[in-house]
Amino acid sequence: MRAVVRQAVRDVRTAPPPAPAEPPADPTVAALRRVVDDLAASTHAIGELMLEVAPAYLSGTEAADVLALLCDQIGEPLEHGLAARRYAMSGDRRALHGTVL
Repeated sequence: MRAVVRQAVRDVRTAPPPAPAEPPADPTVAALRRVVDDLAASTHAIGELMLEVAPAYLSGTEAADVLALLCDQIGEPLEHGLAARRYAMSGDRRALHGTVL
């Protein structure tokens, strides 16, 4: 049952947005965009892990209490873990502003 619910939640959640259709003309900007996209994708995966430990129905304060130990164990600042959790819930990169990106 748990696996079915987990898959249903994954199906409903928004995946990270795709890259723009037109690549930038400047190769430096294109390389930087790829780095940011890779960082966002890995942060989304971390956010999904955070959601498994602290489900979306928990408030930010309750999630912080639950995630503090996990973040400490994996060497991730709690603020980054909470931001990744918000990003995994929303799929909106603005959730990472000021922390990860």
